[in-house]
Amino acid sequence: MSDATVIKPDLQFVSEIIKGGGESLKKCYQCATCSVVCNVTPEGNPFPRKEMVLAQWGQKDKLITSPDVWLCHQCSDCTAYCPRGAKPGEVLNAIRKQSIKEVAMIPLFAKIATDPKLIWLLFAIPMALFYIVLTVLGNTNIDVVRAKSSHMAYHNFMPVPAIDVIFILTAAFAATSAFVGIKRLWAGMQANAGTAQGSGSPFGHILPAVTTILAHKKFADCNVSRLRQWGHLLLFYAFAGLAIVTTWAIVYLYGHEFLGIKAFGPFNFGEAPYPMTDPMKMLALASSVAFAIGFTIILLNRLGNAGKAGMGSYFDWIFLLIVIGVGATGMLSWGLRLADVTMGYWVYYFHLVFVWSLFAYAPYSKFAHLFYRTTAMVFAKYTGRDKK
Repeated sequence: MSDATVIKPDLQFVSEIIKGGGESLKKCYQCATCSVVCNVTPEGNPFPRKEMVLAQWGQKDKLITSPDVWLCHQCSDCTAYCPRGAKPGEVLNAIRKQSIKEVAMIPLFAKIATDPKLIWLLFAIPMALFYIVLTVLGNTNIDVVRAKSSHMAYHNFMPVPAIDVIFILTAAFAATSAFVGIKRLWAGMQANAGTAQGSGSPFGHILPAVTTILAHKKFADCNVSRLRQWGHLLLFYAFAGLAIVTTWAIVYLYGHEFLGIKAFGPFNFGEAPYPMTDPMKMLALASSVAFAIGFTIILLNRLGNAGKAGMGSYFDWIFLLIVIGVGATGMLSWGLRLADVTMGYWVYYFHLVFVWSLFAYAPYSKFAHLFYRTTAMVFAKYTGRDKK
């Protein structure tokens, strides 16, 4: 007589999935329509049917570090065609949120980024941080700041060296958090893989995975949310462009200050503000336009497909709120500086708050998909489970 297999459901895990946006989980009756209609899933290792049954049975250990949970691009084809309205795409999104919390270097930050009851704390931390810096610098009185020059200059309000120190430390924190999370996720995926281990070095699979991500090829396989590919592409490269702009500005400032490089041609080495004809300004404008268009596509796509794909959870919307905050306050502070309107200083303050939130919480919010989905794609290629 064979030994019995005892399954011990983690009911708290099931509860967290339901509360996190997977409230339709119990509707699934395992017809496998979701796996059949999914164009992203490998034929030999289909999802999300097995993830749905594992979630129903509270099999936390098998789901938290499952690569398939992260290979899902939430196309929502499965949700649109589910005959029971079980919304597998939303359920897997809720599982990914639990995965982030489980592998997080600082669980408190993951809780802050995923719990709607803590939204006040999410923004209170950076607001307090930048206000303390302004207080130490004596720049909380806008009239005093405005009197420092004949025109608005944000470096009179928040000096560039102070911003550099804050964001270098923030970047180091985010990078360390991402590294720890990736390491824990990889270890968990290896433990779950059993005999399906890869051979050789996984590093050789990083470039193919990154190439796929840069082109957003997987999004092209989606049917219901086909426009998401272009929205995500524009946002991705808008952020890349703005990152280049930030680095460019640092080169301008410190190249002038420490290396004595003078302005030449269209390149304006020295302190801001810079003229609109500067190539850096042009890239900033182009990136801002791409940002606005990309975000609009994603938002309209989500609202337009809400009936088929679902509206998403707090986890999705708080990330979109932060992204809106970054873009809106950035463009508004730019416009107010050009118009020489003093209110622009406080708009800039909130811009710094949103930017800090975007990067500090990156390994703990939906931004973490960039790290963990990439890791899962590398693992899938490494172990051969992504083959059609």
